[in-house]
Amino acid sequence: MNDNSETSALNELPTAYDYIRLGHPLSCVLEWGIAKLNNVNPENVISFSSQTVPILAVLRKNLFENKKTQILYTGELPKSFNAELIKKVYGYQFELLKIEETTNLPEFNGSTIFISQQNEISKTNLTQKIDFYINLYNNLGSVLLVNGTNNKSYISEIQHVRRRETIAMTPSYCFIALTSLAYQTPFEFYNSNITVNKENVLKEITTITGTSIKPLVGSSGLSVQYAIMMGLIDYAQENYKGKAIKFIVPPNCYGGTNDQARRVAACLANVEVVDLPVDGGNDMVQSIAIVLDKIAKEDAIPYIIAEIPTNPRVEVPNLILLKDTLSKVRKTTNGEIAIDPVFILDQTFCPNVLFLGDGQILSTVRAISYASGSKFPSGGKCTAGYCVGNKKTEDLMQKIAQHLNLCDNEATDFQYEILAQQLPSMNQRIVDAYKNTREFVNFIHEVLPEAKINFVSDELANQGFTPSVFSLDLPTKGKTHEERETYKRALNLKLINLMITKIPNESKFCVSYGQLKGCYWTIPATSTQGTTKEGDKDYIVRTSLSPKMDLELHKKMFLDFVKMI
Repeated sequence: MNDNSETSALNELPTAYDYIRLGHPLSCVLEWGIAKLNNVNPENVISFSSQTVPILAVLRKNLFENKKTQILYTGELPKSFNAELIKKVYGYQFELLKIEETTNLPEFNGSTIFISQQNEISKTNLTQKIDFYINLYNNLGSVLLVNGTNNKSYISEIQHVRRRETIAMTPSYCFIALTSLAYQTPFEFYNSNITVNKENVLKEITTITGTSIKPLVGSSGLSVQYAIMMGLIDYAQENYKGKAIKFIVPPNCYGGTNDQARRVAACLANVEVVDLPVDGGNDMVQSIAIVLDKIAKEDAIPYIIAEIPTNPRVEVPNLILLKDTLSKVRKTTNGEIAIDPVFILDQTFCPNVLFLGDGQILSTVRAISYASGSKFPSGGKCTAGYCVGNKKTEDLMQKIAQHLNLCDNEATDFQYEILAQQLPSMNQRIVDAYKNTREFVNFIHEVLPEAKINFVSDELANQGFTPSVFSLDLPTKGKTHEERETYKRALNLKLINLMITKIPNESKFCVSYGQLKGCYWTIPATSTQGTTKEGDKDYIVRTSLSPKMDLELHKKMFLDFVKMI
């Protein structure tokens, strides 16, 4: 805090390398500005794209603390706030009280949240009787201020909710808020033709996925996944009263998926996560069959979340066997017909593959597909994600839509605008990126044949699975397993550091995928699998290529790496 706002100083600002869910440079600057305005620690100020999730974040913490919560508000609550649904489905308990002012508040044994609508960024009149101030800013989102040292333990937990179930206030909206703060002027929104953009985005998604039910577009892939999970829980509560809910999840899948599923299960007594081994010698279809047989006998509700192709091993199961396994009629121990599964497909790696439309492989079983928009749909320009369902999931999709709305997690106007620009070119970008990836994979096979490469076969590519990501298990040395593992991990970093230092304009140490240009490198165990159990982590190199990059230069640098080892 040296009061230095020169461009050179701003260029040196650190960023949170977790996309923009956890935070980004502009949200950090906004939070610092609001913190200074209120003379509080910057970590006490947390911005959200959503207006309801900050409330849910405090309620979640108090659920585990077995602590009461009262929500005070002036004016109106967020439009999406549904008190009855939050209590029934999320299991959160609270008292609601509309007030005229924050003076002479009664004593309360628990946490007090105060919600107010604001038209500008201004100083908050803090009082000891209020623990959490949530300021709602028109269409921008909200800002939560944690008040008092006694509430410090909430900060990291609230930030984790923002990381997993929603996103920070978006960069474009933070810019509007910062401009208002700097010049002490009303918020100035640019003209966005949201009606046309939204119509075009929904049309593009239905065309790309071959589906007919109205798609849902959320502020991020995890925002969409959270709506899917809570919507299915709501559906189960209404249609299968008293039955246990089982979310079946690969233990080594993307850390956000894994972590969020377990976070949801932790809040609800009748929800449990069941491991689904899909990689490294495990067959997805066999694993699903074993798990579904067991859950059927328990007369429980099976919800499967899986990636095709898998991450990071880029494997595709036998789809005909998958369909047969999902379609199989199973019996409970009492001889009754068991509840059929819902297959929730994360197809971020191959969003162009048709799974759910009429006549497609998963059209006859209950299946929902979703994709992270920060990858191919937007080319890395925003985080918005989407989901679609087949005709057998119309009632489920209605529930999912209800919870996407409750969490105020629909894509923003600007995100719709970006998707409207980028979706029309997505399928061609997928084709072009795959060509680069196949050429690079073939080159590595030639110059380093002892390395193990996880990538789709030509046969799978001919079926339409054309990802532009592969994982590389480098050759290693050593007498013991520990020595070999240590050597390989060091070699992983050596390769990545060579690429990002020699080709800094294109090669990045980042987990992204489907970007418009360049080449991204990561080690899943230390990035996307950050919250995964240690034994399930993959200490290999994962690389993703784009349609526009200097492939020859990357091949040359990889050859230099091979010569070094």
